[in-house]
Amino acid sequence: MVTLETPRLILRRWREEDIAPMAAVHADPVVMRWIRDGGVRDEEQTRRGVRAWESEWESEGFGLFAVEIRSTGELAGFTGLSVPRFLPEVLPAVEVGWRLGRSHWGQGLATEAATAAVRFGFEERGLERIVSIAQVGNDASERVMTKLGMRPVRETVHPTCGRRVRVFELRSDRYVAPPR
Repeated sequence: MVTLETPRLILRRWREEDIAPMAAVHADPVVMRWIRDGGVRDEEQTRRGVRAWESEWESEGFGLFAVEIRSTGELAGFTGLSVPRFLPEVLPAVEVGWRLGRSHWGQGLATEAATAAVRFGFEERGLERIVSIAQVGNDASERVMTKLGMRPVRETVHPTCGRRVRVFELRSDRYVAPPR
């Protein structure tokens, strides 16, 4: 079981008690406005999502981590690595992604968590390329991507919702690990 720690966060595998707080994140339309068609998700959809994320750990050797606030034990959301099968034109690829509850925005937590996930991907899993995908207009996510050292490489349309997305990329030969 992989667990990563940062100064403020613990990135770990999912537990049953994470479902309700993650469902609360998914129920917030402000959080979800940049996800696919912008629709919210309920607890059962969240449960199915967590099962799929856990299954990717088994099949790929990486996945999405539950992000826990070290000081409180509160679930903030997720970050981690996944295969972006929803966008076949970028495959083969591994995507770094994140989703945090609104109360955790604006504190640098997404960058802190995603930095740990990128380090894990390059240093522990030997990935050669990591992408990140955001809907055009999601400036906050693009700022995180830039802080990770990623550069935009293409703009296209999300095939399931028709919204424009921007794909950022970082290759292992350009990756510079930040100090621990």
